[in-house]
Amino acid sequence: MIRKLSPVSEKKISVTLTQQHDYRFDVRFDDNMPVLTTDEPAPLGTGLGPSPVQLLCAAVGNCLSDSLLFALRKFKQAPEPLRCEVQAQVGRNADGRMRVLNMLATLHLGVPAAQLEQLERVLGQFEGFCTVTQSVGQGIPIQVRVLDVDGRVLKS
Repeated sequence: MIRKLSPVSEKKISVTLTQQHDYRFDVRFDDNMPVLTTDEPAPLGTGLGPSPVQLLCAAVGNCLSDSLLFALRKFKQAPEPLRCEVQAQVGRNADGRMRVLNMLATLHLGVPAAQLEQLERVLGQFEGFCTVTQSVGQGIPIQVRVLDVDGRVLKS
């Protein structure tokens, strides 16, 4: 008997941005979440909230952190507390327009690597399950590094 695979479940994610003043917007995710205020840094805005590039960095870092945590917990490992730093290099492209040229995400485990089982396996696959990073990475090069609590580089 040949079994048909069910189609990948798709869902739409929606946010609403409402201009408050100049480059400052209120972002509403849904009725149950607090409103997030975004703003461009000076001289365009007043810097009263994260900029679009900062939100992009946060989305990449959050998704990578979630993916790494999920992969480790799948093997009943406790890497907490995790920390992730994401740097975006912003500069001009060939047409002279400002763009995010590349990103570097550095994830820090909260424990020594020797304390975690299946770590090599996890490090070899967790990025592939990160929806945001895999999507953004199609247009922006993203380098991912993982360090343990002692600063030992586990993946670069």
